[in-house]
Amino acid sequence: MKRIGLFFIALLSAIVGGGVALGVYLNFFLPQNQVNFTNTNQPFLQTGYGNPDPVNPTFSPQNINFVEAAKKATPAVVHIQTFGNPALMSNRQQNSMEDLFRDFFGQQLPDRNQNQNEVRMGSGSGVIIEEGGYIVTNNHVVENATRIDVIMNNQKSYTAELIGTDPSTDLAVLKIDADEDLKPMTFGNSDALQVGEWVLAVGNPFDLTSTVTAGIVSAKARNINILRRKDGLGVEAFIQTDAAVNPGNSGGALVNSNGELVGINTAIASTTGSFAGYSFAVPIGIVQKVYTDLKKHGIVQRGLLGVQIRDVTADLSKELNLSVVRGIYVAGVTEKSGAIEAGLERGDVIIEVDGVQVNTSAQLQERIARKRPGDKVKVVYLRNGNERNTNVELKNSLGTTDLITNEAGKMMKIESLGIEIQNISPEMATKIGTTGVKIASIKAGKFKEAQVPEGFVITHIDKEKVETSADVIRLLEGKNGGVLIEGFHPTGRRGFFAIAM
Repeated sequence: MKRIGLFFIALLSAIVGGGVALGVYLNFFLPQNQVNFTNTNQPFLQTGYGNPDPVNPTFSPQNINFVEAAKKATPAVVHIQTFGNPALMSNRQQNSMEDLFRDFFGQQLPDRNQNQNEVRMGSGSGVIIEEGGYIVTNNHVVENATRIDVIMNNQKSYTAELIGTDPSTDLAVLKIDADEDLKPMTFGNSDALQVGEWVLAVGNPFDLTSTVTAGIVSAKARNINILRRKDGLGVEAFIQTDAAVNPGNSGGALVNSNGELVGINTAIASTTGSFAGYSFAVPIGIVQKVYTDLKKHGIVQRGLLGVQIRDVTADLSKELNLSVVRGIYVAGVTEKSGAIEAGLERGDVIIEVDGVQVNTSAQLQERIARKRPGDKVKVVYLRNGNERNTNVELKNSLGTTDLITNEAGKMMKIESLGIEIQNISPEMATKIGTTGVKIASIKAGKFKEAQVPEGFVITHIDKEKVETSADVIRLLEGKNGGVLIEGFHPTGRRGFFAIAM
C-alpha cells in the first residue's frame, strides 16, 4: 500500500508540473496573432543567387532571370568563318587542320570554297560595337585568313574587311558594309565588375550559333601566360569566369546581368580542348582603347612605362630583404624611358598607379595598357621601405612620345634599327603594283649590316604584307633571330634580305 501511495503522488506531481509549463508557454511565448515577418524591424529575407537590386535588396531564387540580358546581347554577336590559301600553309599546318576538322566533324572534311585556292580554316565569334559595321573579335580567330565571312544573328552573311590586329592583347577589328540596321552592344564597366557577379557568355561554340551560357566572375586581372611574347608586351589581365566557353566562343561577348558588354571571351583553361571549368575574357576597358586605336591609326598606340617587373611574393621578399609582401618589384629600368626620367630605379616596389592599388603584374599592365604615348601616370612606389610618388610620361616603342601615324610621306625613326621609314605615295604603289614602306635613310645598325640600300621599298616581312609604317613597327617589334625582308630596290628590281635581329 505504501508503494501505491508513492506512485500516485509522483503521477500527480507530474501532471501539475506539465500544466504549469503549458500555461507559461501559452501566456508568454505563443503570439496572439500571426506574425508578418516583413513588417518587423528585422525582416527575414529569402536567400538566393544573383546581383542584388540596389533599390530593393531582397532577392529570391525566382529573380534569377537572364532573358532580358540575352535579348540585348544576342543580336550584336556574330558568327565568324575564316578561309585561307592552303598553298601558303606548311604541310604540317594542313595536316593539323585536317585532324582538327575530323575531331569536330567526323571523317568528312568541310567543303572547299568555290575558289579552289581557299579552304575553311576555322570559326569564332565577334561583337558589333558600332552602327557603322565595326566588329571586335580575337586576333587568333582571323589570323592568316585570306577571307573573313561574318554571319549575322538573322543568318545574313557579309565579307569583312580587316581593319587591324593587336597580337599583344589578342584583339582584332573588322568592318562590314551591311544593308541592314545593326544593333551594337552597349559598353559596360569592367572596373566595376565584382568577383561573384553573374555574367553571360554569348557566342558560337562548335558552330552552334547564338549560344548563351551563364556563370559568375571568379577572378579579375588573371594572367595565364597564353600571350607570351619575347618583347614582354603581351597584356594579360583577364576576367576569369565559370561560364561555359568552348572552341568557337572566341571573340564573343561577356555581358553583365544588364546585357552590357564587359569583356571579349578569349581563352579557356583546359587539358582536353573543351571547357573544363574556367574561361577568360579581355576586359572592356582594354578593348575600347585597342578598338579606338586600330580604327583611327591602324596600330595600337602603346604607352610604355619602361620597366622590367616581377610580382612581389613571400619568397622574393625574403630573398631581396624587402620590407613588404605586396606590389610590383622593379627588376630593371629601360634607358631613355619615361620611368628612368621620372626617377624610378631597380629595387623600387610599385604599389599604386593613378590611385589604383596594383599587387600583380597583370594589374599594372592593365592600367598602363589603357594609356598612349605622351600620357602621364602617377606612380606610388616604395624605396627602402619609404613611400614616394612620381609622374611618369609614357613613351612608344620607338622611344618617343609621338603617336605612330600611317600618313603617307611622314618620316618615322626606328632608332634601335638605325633606319627612318615612310609610307610610299599612291603613285609609287601603282607603279610597283603593291603597297609598301620606303627606307628613307639607314645609319649604323642591323639593316646597314645586311647591306639593305637606302630607298628600298619593303613589301613583306616574314611573308606578311606591309602596307604602312605601322606594319613595319608591329612586325619587327620584339623580334629575335632571322627576319626575311622582301621588296623592291630603287631601280625597280625585286630584292630579298635576311636580317639577324
